[in-house]
Amino acid sequence: MAKRRPVSNLLGLAVLGLLTEQPMHPYEMGATLRERKLDGSFKVRTGSLYDVVEALQRVGWIAADTTEREGRRPERTVYSLTELGQLEFAQWLDELVRTPVKEYPSFLAAVSYLGALGQERAVQALQERVSVLDTEIRGIQATLAEAERQHVPRLFIIEADYAAAMATAERDWCLRIVREMGEGTLTWPDRPEPTRSALASAGGSS
Repeated sequence: MAKRRPVSNLLGLAVLGLLTEQPMHPYEMGATLRERKLDGSFKVRTGSLYDVVEALQRVGWIAADTTEREGRRPERTVYSLTELGQLEFAQWLDELVRTPVKEYPSFLAAVSYLGALGQERAVQALQERVSVLDTEIRGIQATLAEAERQHVPRLFIIEADYAAAMATAERDWCLRIVREMGEGTLTWPDRPEPTRSALASAGGSS
């Protein structure tokens, strides 16, 4: 059974991971996550980041190490990982890798009612999603190629490899569904398709 943690926000996992490398202040943590393109895996917002840092310190997983000041900027507290934090980080990671967790992605919810769009509109929507995914995949591949050029160990960017694989699988699924609709092997309910004007009228009525 999964352990109930006093800090369960995945941004906390990212903070613990960064502090395994070296002590950091929250501003540096956020900048590092964005620089490494990890803001696609974690919701990196300044307010929530400071809240998570405070929560991690409260439970004893991290500790204030030193303070530093640059020029006229306010002092920044530098945090380091505690021994307890190292243990909790390893256990948390092990659980997340080992145990699949049921997630509820918005795309899966939308696909459940794809028939309500009407075939023509569904094709257009899926094709547009494919275009967005293609752009995303190219971006990830460029990141991977640059990391390889700089001889970054693949293990350090394996999350990008996973993201590319998931986006490719989703794109291929969308293309297959569009192809099946074109071939007539995926049949559609025999009912009028909703028009944009009808939807707008329905949305404006009370």
